[in-house]
Amino acid sequence: MESAEADEYAAFVKKMRRTVYLDNLSPHVTEPVVRTALDQYGTVKSVQFIPNYFEPNNLPRCALVEMEKEKQAEVVVSTLSHYPFMMSGMPRPVRARAAEAEMFSDRPRKPNRRNILFRWVPPTDPDFEVANKLKRLAKRHADETAVMLKHQMDKERELAKQQSETLKANYKKYEGIDSVMADGTARRLARYYGMRVSDDGGPSTFH
Repeated sequence: MESAEADEYAAFVKKMRRTVYLDNLSPHVTEPVVRTALDQYGTVKSVQFIPNYFEPNNLPRCALVEMEKEKQAEVVVSTLSHYPFMMSGMPRPVRARAAEAEMFSDRPRKPNRRNILFRWVPPTDPDFEVANKLKRLAKRHADETAVMLKHQMDKERELAKQQSETLKANYKKYEGIDSVMADGTARRLARYYGMRVSDDGGPSTFH
């Protein structure tokens, strides 16, 4: 039994070493976005988002990304640690570091590890007030984080809207250029102003 536990944990450690922990992710980032962004560093085997249970709608803010090889995970961590890395064009640089055992909800039991005991603290217990203070502190931190997240999401929605409008404007501009080229307007204007329009099989240009 102990041998089987040791083998299982050893396999888990290998998986952990080729896994990257991504933090500061936008709620708009999806699994395909993560895969596309990190495929340049190697093969992405799996993406597991870690929900933030303190935030509204249970939005994921971080993820465990398993690469095919340990070296690939090291390159991801090294690169993202030295250069700002944006996903989905969001104004929030993604942070990366090597994964740790405590980040995996399905991690196997470490061989020869002592069990940790939990207990309810009754009001008569000397530690009850300390536990209450920690509870209040955690709630205040969660409230402050929720306000910051809302502000970030508002900025990201505004940026996404601006990007969409820019793309539409550029599309209309190039659509107009194609129309002018196709109906001969460009050639007529060129002759009028004494200019030449080249035609080498690619887009026509003035010169």
